[in-house]
Amino acid sequence: MKKYLHVINIGLQNNLQYRFNYLTRTLFGFIPLFAMLSLWRTIYSHRNGTGDASGFSEAQMLFYYLLVAVVDVLTAVNEDDWQIAADIRDGNISQFLLKPVDYLWYRLSLFFAGRIAFIAMAVGPLAVFLYGFRGYWLWPASAEAMAVFSLSLVLTALLQFFISYAMAMLAFWLLEISTFIFILFAFEYLASGHLFPLDILPPMLKQLLYLTPFPYQLYFPISIYLGKAAGAEMWRGLAMQLFWVLVAYVFARLMWRRGIRRYSAFGG
Repeated sequence: MKKYLHVINIGLQNNLQYRFNYLTRTLFGFIPLFAMLSLWRTIYSHRNGTGDASGFSEAQMLFYYLLVAVVDVLTAVNEDDWQIAADIRDGNISQFLLKPVDYLWYRLSLFFAGRIAFIAMAVGPLAVFLYGFRGYWLWPASAEAMAVFSLSLVLTALLQFFISYAMAMLAFWLLEISTFIFILFAFEYLASGHLFPLDILPPMLKQLLYLTPFPYQLYFPISIYLGKAAGAEMWRGLAMQLFWVLVAYVFARLMWRRGIRRYSAFGG
């Protein structure tokens, strides 16, 4: 484990060189978030107190998007798939084939280093933004919900990383994988709850989505915090999230093994 801790240390140093980029990315990320908050405030103001929307009160709906921003900062994959694909395309993975370093764990270490550096830069602006909307802040449904929410966040980060890693493995077969990455991002954005809570969808479609890994990349941990998933439903969802993490991990390993068989590099 020492070598991977060393990788995290080096990754932190490298990522902190781009701290201004992280800061500006965080600040510009508030623009669409502010737009969504303004949109839903307008929608609820025109409802004239006629009730909740899809089971969400105005405070819950606005806090949902604030929590989306927090979960994104803690778990989102940031260009790791592009970097992995570049390593394969440029032949940089050759060095890992000759050393006692597992490339997946190497990239996972860099992923966590990147998250730590990003959080360090984003925590200040994010705290100021959340303070501006402090009137909509909600406490977790229970202490148990908060504990399970924290565990679900870890699984969310792992799930997002393993899926991105497996997608990047397409670089063994294809010269350019950007189209596939953008298609996956579009599905994730819609089906994970980034754009809107999945409760807005018809019940049948929501149940079908829960059979895919996408809701567990964002919506599920938030639903635990808000108390939308509680009791037996919460534990079933956590078991399903763990299942998809294991599936994504196995699939990532399989893609690596099949890809490395056709990989070849020449020169010194």
